Amino acid sequence: MLNGRGGVRPATVEKVVAAARSLDYPRRLPEAHRGVIRIEVILVRPDATFFARLARAFERIAATLDRTIAVHRTFLDETDPAAIARRILDPDMRRAALILAVPDHPLVGAALRQLDLQNIPTVQIVTQISATSGSYVGIDNYAAGRMAGLLMSRMQRRPGKVVALCHSQIYRVHRDRVRGFFDYLMEAGGGDFELVAALFGHDESDRNAGQLIEALTRWPDLVGLYNAGGANAALNDVLRRHPLGREIFFVGHELTERSTRALREGTMDVVLDQAPEAQARRAMDLVLAMLNLHDLPVENPPIRFVTFTAENL
Repeated sequence: MLNGRGGVRPATVEKVVAAARSLDYPRRLPEAHRGVIRIEVILVRPDATFFARLARAFERIAATLDRTIAVHRTFLDETDPAAIARRILDPDMRRAALILAVPDHPLVGAALRQLDLQNIPTVQIVTQISATSGSYVGIDNYAAGRMAGLLMSRMQRRPGKVVALCHSQIYRVHRDRVRGFFDYLMEAGGGDFELVAALFGHDESDRNAGQLIEALTRWPDLVGLYNAGGANAALNDVLRRHPLGREIFFVGHELTERSTRALREGTMDVVLDQAPEAQARRAMDLVLAMLNLHDLPVENPPIRFVTFTAENL
């Protein structure tokens, strides 16, 4: 087979060539029949810290793969589901597999179901698209929301009002987190906390900050804030300046330099980090297994999120 004489299925050729190269096989290896194996990763919001971490993780993984495998990162506008759907169905490359983290929209779901009929391996990462059957890699977001509620109910000693803030309803990840948070406090909060609002800040710093300022003004007895999305830095800036900011119990997501600083300063109390690097690695392992490029089984339980406070940084 390594002599390149043909008569072997292309998928098998690719598998053997990749394995031989990884073992530094001491002969000139033939190119696989289909050439380079291209895996596309579709993401949104390159300006957001989380997606920047995720993109860097895929870049580092790509650098470790055999040269017959190319990973292409594509960033699309999260507010244009039609463009996302078009890209899913009509890439500008010969794509062997797709990994994506995009908003939950009927157009996107329809495109993924159509792609499934073409037997293109697909992995959804971070957040899921409704009414689709592709593999999902990510944390248990409902459980993360419940964890936020548990920690708030146990660690905030003052009763009062609580608000949750997230991007919007276009991401299932945020819907699941807020639902878990509210469910836990309603079930086990002991009546000490009144859930007054779920606010949609679209992970925009100015909007998030404005909504928190309005909440602090409207509800002087506010004691808890759960941010299921991004733009934590803007919320921490508000809490640093506000007279009651240090008394608000604040749970958010993603450990960054800024959220680490906020934990140390006390404006933030808990950070739940969903390990985007682990998600990227798992998604790539699943895709490589789907392409028959390695034989080891890939288990896919939920990625474990890590809980950080000022005491375990």
